[in-house]
Amino acid sequence: MIELKEPLAVAEIRWLPESQGGRSSGPPTAPVYGATASFPGSDAALLSILVQYTGALSDGLALANIGFLVPDLARPHLHVGTELLITEGPMVVAHAVSRDLLPAE
Repeated sequence: MIELKEPLAVAEIRWLPESQGGRSSGPPTAPVYGATASFPGSDAALLSILVQYTGALSDGLALANIGFLVPDLARPHLHVGTELLITEGPMVVAHAVSRDLLPAE
């Protein structure tokens, strides 16, 4: 996938270093990265997330558009300030916080 067509939100993402369970190859370099994510403290199941990097912020944070393979399952849990854990298998590789919600097209 080259572009995330209908992102739900803009998020700040902090990729964990390998020493904390993050990716050994560092942050993904694909145009759109697919993984799984959970909403800590909610009853939402593990969801498939799509992440498209849009820029860097201070303190090592990345700015990205995020979407989900099944947006209707994520939408009720997604608000400004919502925390997400991005995982690969059982390992948490990044922490994200939604910064802005995007209008549905």
